[in-house]
Amino acid sequence: MNNDILQQIVAHKRLEVEQQKQAVSLRTLLALGSERLERPTRSMRAALEQSPSGIIAEFKRRSPSKGWLSPGAQVEDVVPAYARAGAAACSVLTDERFFGGSLGDLQRARNVAAIPLLRKDFIVDEYQLFQARVMGADAVLLIAAVLTEDESVALAETAHSLDLEVLLEIHSEAELRNLHPGAVDMLGVNNRHLGTFHTSVDTSFRLAEHLRRSLPAGHQPLLVSESGISDAATVERLRETGFRGFLIGETFMRSPEPGRALGTFIGGGPL
Repeated sequence: MNNDILQQIVAHKRLEVEQQKQAVSLRTLLALGSERLERPTRSMRAALEQSPSGIIAEFKRRSPSKGWLSPGAQVEDVVPAYARAGAAACSVLTDERFFGGSLGDLQRARNVAAIPLLRKDFIVDEYQLFQARVMGADAVLLIAAVLTEDESVALAETAHSLDLEVLLEIHSEAELRNLHPGAVDMLGVNNRHLGTFHTSVDTSFRLAEHLRRSLPAGHQPLLVSESGISDAATVERLRETGFRGFLIGETFMRSPEPGRALGTFIGGGPL
């Protein structure tokens, strides 16, 4: 695959969001979700800092690179099992066309689990942040590869105004331009290149060293390593490097019992 798939995803997402805004205006969305907007959010950053595992277990049915992982997976089965097994937080894919998810998945996850929830999607419009808050998210993913610096800052500010934490995802040193003091709660290093889908955990180790040298004192977002993590030994190596969050999805979702797979992973046993 090449960068065309990323461009295709983002182009479709912009069209999709415009259609959603036409179907349900922001005013209507806020009116329908007024009670939910009063719900206190949970701090994903604090949960990761305090968790012995630091694992953000992901619920996703498919990916553009690997195809269907678990087409019949149900939030009501998987997310509570993740929480019982020791996940610090849960990432819920809400993109339908490319990942087989939905906003309904996020809402159902909120109804069945008390751990912090991350809305994982391609956020390109503040409307999606209001959707995330209404549907029960505690944090949102912003992807540097699809946003300008100004867009990153503006979306982060809107997210914070809604009491949503921000996980900014980068894949290279150049994308650190999207990192602004106070705008980011967590910084994720995606080990999977969104254009080629090549995955290497070495990306996290390389960027961790760069981050230690380049980030100013007093501005240290919590570091999260994303994708390509398949064994507990890698988590320990990443923790020694400074990471406190570990987003893992496919390793668990390929199992018929993702929650049990997570429990085994945390215990250090073979999957």
